[in-house]
Amino acid sequence: MVSIELSPELIPGLPEEIGLDCLIRFHYSTYRVAARVCRRWQQHLQSRELHYLRKQAGYTRKAACLVQLLNNTSDSAGSKPVGPPTYGLTVFDPVSGIWDRIDPVPKYPYGLPLFCQIASSEGKLVVMGGWDPSSYDPVRDVFIYDFTTQRWRQGKQMPETRSFFAPGGFEGRIIVAGGHDENKNALSTAWEYDVNRDEWTELARMSQERDECQGMVIGSEFWVVSGYRTDNQGGFEGSAELMDLRTGEWRRIEEAWKESQCPRSCVGVGKEQKLFYWGDCDSAIRVGACAVPLGERTLVCGSAYQGGPQGFFLVEGHGERFKRIDVPPQFSGFVQSGCSLDI
Repeated sequence: MVSIELSPELIPGLPEEIGLDCLIRFHYSTYRVAARVCRRWQQHLQSRELHYLRKQAGYTRKAACLVQLLNNTSDSAGSKPVGPPTYGLTVFDPVSGIWDRIDPVPKYPYGLPLFCQIASSEGKLVVMGGWDPSSYDPVRDVFIYDFTTQRWRQGKQMPETRSFFAPGGFEGRIIVAGGHDENKNALSTAWEYDVNRDEWTELARMSQERDECQGMVIGSEFWVVSGYRTDNQGGFEGSAELMDLRTGEWRRIEEAWKESQCPRSCVGVGKEQKLFYWGDCDSAIRVGACAVPLGERTLVCGSAYQGGPQGFFLVEGHGERFKRIDVPPQFSGFVQSGCSLDI
């Protein structure tokens, strides 16, 4: 019997293209174990090309990654949580219905930086910025989670300190824009992070400062929705700015969003790219609504009232049909933000 380690074929006795076709059908959760079979398997399973081949063949699918409040230790009466809030990363696969938790970032083993932002590109999850959970100081850290190896690596720090900014992922790049600096000054600057090269490049500025704005990628455009200026704290604007990710040019759209409404994590895209607020779609999510688009469906969560339990729904289309989903207790905490990713 020929050892698979010594065999010139991916799978002994099978043509190369059939062996590769077998590998691209593996579920991402098996990669870590499958990569130990032999060096060639490891090289293929950890390559960028595998993700492209899986996507081209239709074997990738949309999953939701959530920055979620973990179950905190309660006081002696079992009513109030003890200590500051602790957040972790949750993954929900809508096809299998499986909920899972990603291993903690090694630098922050007891909880993510508070108010960190996440985005994904080419099967990798990128965690950026936030506040140190111990000191509450803003950080510029960047961490990348590779689902093929199921391991973290630390990336090059963000060039500027910024909080509450808009992120988005597109073809191996992560774009960030807006937010505020360490002195609470709203920002109009934008940067692009190349995940594979581990490099930051400055982009053109937006037409104005936008703190607490929402970022999203629609087609080949990066949208920065609403936000407010330094001299108008909390005065969320109705305008949005769109960057053409092919040319790097911005254009501004007036009356794209409801003035005075915070857009964080709750922007929906309706027909003809009209934006709407998910919290208006159902009374069960009117407070703290958070939405993650998953192709034809959207994972939406929120509460019916302040401090109420979180409800989780899969929604068809543009908010027409809400289907409540059962969630294991350990994954029922408040969701601060989220993004979709191809796995």
